[in-house]
Amino acid sequence: MSAAPKSDPGLFDYWPYDSRPKIEWPGGARVALWIAPNIEFYEYAPPANPQRKPWPRPLPDIQGYGTRDYGNRVGHQRMMRVMDQYGLRGSVSLSTAMLKHHPEVIQMAAERNWEFFSHGIYNTRYTYGMDEAQEREMIAHSMALITEHTGQHCDGYLAPALSHSDATIDLFAEAGGLYACDLFHDDQPTPVKTRSGKRFVSVPYSLELNDTIVYVTNKIEPRRYGQMIKDAFDRLYAEGENSGTVMCVPLHAYQVSHPHRLAAFHDAMDYICSHDKVWKATGREIAQHYLDKHYDDALASMAAINAEDAA
Repeated sequence: MSAAPKSDPGLFDYWPYDSRPKIEWPGGARVALWIAPNIEFYEYAPPANPQRKPWPRPLPDIQGYGTRDYGNRVGHQRMMRVMDQYGLRGSVSLSTAMLKHHPEVIQMAAERNWEFFSHGIYNTRYTYGMDEAQEREMIAHSMALITEHTGQHCDGYLAPALSHSDATIDLFAEAGGLYACDLFHDDQPTPVKTRSGKRFVSVPYSLELNDTIVYVTNKIEPRRYGQMIKDAFDRLYAEGENSGTVMCVPLHAYQVSHPHRLAAFHDAMDYICSHDKVWKATGREIAQHYLDKHYDDALASMAAINAEDAA
């Protein structure tokens, strides 16, 4: 049976960008900058999912596997050194199988006081086809592994390989999460409706600046990628004078950290961090600040706009 037609996800109201209460970031910052390294594990021969192939070539795809293994062997350390130089802590979108397969990588991130949030177990096992009980178990297991191995509570979620379901937000909120990155719909945090009524936030995560989208899907050259990051920052920084904005740079070490690409990221971070009024934050810090300082005002603003539209 096909799903019933829906006009929208039902997770958030329309809320015009120029009709919102002012967001104030710590220290008077204009932009909350967060870097989201995806630290992932791709299985060489994962179980089949009828809705999506794990590799573009027939199994075994040694080329696809080896490229991603490069990130875990070489790329993370290169990327970390650049981030260290500019005092940037990562918010790790973590395939929690990495805790078993490559704990050394996790240790390097933990030593830097990086945040860890769930990106599922493996990036080759999708939400597609799961019922709610199966997805709930996957979410709970990934959160428990993060706490067990890092001592952190898992506050954020990005569905494995972006394989989101209609229940994902509700299930993660019910499991104790604070924010999700799966909605891609705004340049500021926004309240998200949950069936439990729990306070929950969407934190902006950029597909446009995601290095895999840039390099693999849009086939953009490194120097242009670096300029895109700077151009995005310039716009968000200017708008942030009136109300705080969020800039996310999602990274994959098997993309950004190749020798011919790293300089573009390095140059972009050098440019951004030469500005004052930039809050070098984590996803958790952005979500918590918004929940504490702006969430209630946002709900009141949306209610007033909806009442006006209904009148």
